[in-house]
Amino acid sequence: MNDPALAHANADLLRALPDEGPVVMVNLVRLRARSRDGNGSGWDAYQRYSRAVIGLLKARDAAILWAGDVDGVALGLPDANRWDYVVLVRYPSRAVFIEMMGSEDYARANIDRENALEDHVILASTERYGRFGG
Repeated sequence: MNDPALAHANADLLRALPDEGPVVMVNLVRLRARSRDGNGSGWDAYQRYSRAVIGLLKARDAAILWAGDVDGVALGLPDANRWDYVVLVRYPSRAVFIEMMGSEDYARANIDRENALEDHVILASTERYGRFGG
């Protein structure tokens, strides 16, 4: 795992989990007020990242299922759960997610993600029930 885009990914854990079908990655995003490179706000940088990643997702038959602003913590500790944005992304498999994150194209897009974010957590999840279909 020498690729900087995978530096914080738990790729070994993902590779060890069963990979028998689609996975939904739950992205919890905390934005910087200003982009780390000074080019607009954190939101501006995140939008540049998102535009670059859309094509990578489509090329891998992955898709954004849902994205939205966090209005507040309805249950839990507000200070421990200060997120600005949530994105649900469905990948055909965990292997596809790992491959994309290790690609050179993702590494280029990831610069804007790093400039945009104060913190970012991705939870790998397997659907038990859902209305999105498969």
